[in-house]
Amino acid sequence: MAKTLSVRVSDSVYDRLNSLSKKTMRPKSFYLNEMLQNYIDEFEDAYLAWETLNDANTKYYTSSEARKKLDI
Repeated sequence: MAKTLSVRVSDSVYDRLNSLSKKTMRPKSFYLNEMLQNYIDEFEDAYLAWETLNDANTKYYTSSEARKKLDI
């Protein structure tokens, strides 16, 4: 079941989205949903990377250490 979500956007984003919606005769929600589906993976990956960088237990390797550990 789909859920409803309210978002606040800048005037310029709203105008662009509204224009696109009118030109294509598709609802604004269609485009917002498409955008979220296409980019949520990237944001999740970025957050995971940020979380890993801030983890005190993360082990970092120099390039030579990584090559040695990977046996390359």
